[in-house]
Amino acid sequence: MPGWKNAVRDEGFVMTYDQIAWLPLCAGLTAVGIVLSFLAFRRRGATAGLRATAWSLLPLAAYLTGAHRTLWDIGSAAVRFVAGLVLSPVVWAGVVLAGLSAVLFVVSGAMRGRALSRARGAGTTGKTEPRQVERPATTGPATTGPATTGPATTGSIGSGKSGPVKSGPVKSGPVKSAPPSDDFSDIEEILKRRGIS
Repeated sequence: MPGWKNAVRDEGFVMTYDQIAWLPLCAGLTAVGIVLSFLAFRRRGATAGLRATAWSLLPLAAYLTGAHRTLWDIGSAAVRFVAGLVLSPVVWAGVVLAGLSAVLFVVSGAMRGRALSRARGAGTTGKTEPRQVERPATTGPATTGPATTGPATTGSIGSGKSGPVKSGPVKSGPVKSAPPSDDFSDIEEILKRRGIS
């Protein structure tokens, strides 16, 4: 007993890792958890029971794998940090500086986003419209219909309609592409014929 009083006096009221009987503690937590899991299984169903069983197995698993030592170290470090935070003005100054840094990051990001959106807005109004894709130029004069020398058939093949082909003015140079909405007109027509809209 005198050793226990000295440990309490030297370290405050904090127990050290070696002073705790870990196997009975972890096994007891697992046993209590399994009993509560059984009750949850009966009252709320299989899902709640299985989830509670999974949680209740963790303390014993932590002991058997040695992870309880790491968890103890993390917990005691967090307690020391919070205790030092409450009592130390130097630590509070550090927290204030960390907060100020976070605020500056957020503000600078917002300012950068506004500057980029303004630059995009100014860039699109000063530029010309995007270039349309041009089809390659033909080597000879371009015509709108089939090249025939005499009377030819108009309409679809095998329709039985015949008549002279009307020839328009002869164009040379690159052929302009149709507006983007016309690019899909063929596809839309096929889909409509098949009853797909």
